[in-house]
Amino acid sequence: MNEQRKLKVATVSLAGCFGCHMSLLDIDERLFDLLEHVEFERSPLNDTKTVGDCDIGLIEGGVCNAENVHVLREFRRRCHTLVALGACAVNGGLPAQRNHLDIGHCLQAVYLSRQGLAGGRVPDDPELPLPLDKVHPVHEVVRIDYFLPGCPPSGDVIYSFLSDLVRGRSPRLGHPALQYD
Repeated sequence: MNEQRKLKVATVSLAGCFGCHMSLLDIDERLFDLLEHVEFERSPLNDTKTVGDCDIGLIEGGVCNAENVHVLREFRRRCHTLVALGACAVNGGLPAQRNHLDIGHCLQAVYLSRQGLAGGRVPDDPELPLPLDKVHPVHEVVRIDYFLPGCPPSGDVIYSFLSDLVRGRSPRLGHPALQYD
């Protein structure tokens, strides 16, 4: 019997709130339907921290530091199809609210004007990722194949999108799935 290969799906979160991953889990028992067609390479379902080559990558969050850039580029390299999942990945979302501020002034205001933080200096440990001047949507760093907006997109929208994608259909999400009142 010739069984069809399951597609490998992986997820990663950058600068965001993890709400898109929570919506992925809101698919609930329909995850079992998806598991007939996919295996999760890296996700909140299996807590794997590394990713091998995969068919579909879901990226949540914007790009706010050098580590995010590295993780995103590696993820793009490993994923055949990459999906920007949620407002932070699509347009920077809430983390991008700092874009009108100077990052140096922000760090000084937090660490130099408050008692007891970091010994009165801005942390500069080499283990800390270097912050970028701006928060960027993921498409400014790598090529994205699909954009799934929302803050976060609902479990229903994610399920419909992934169901189409894993069955080889072009995902179609129109009104009301993409209506945000």
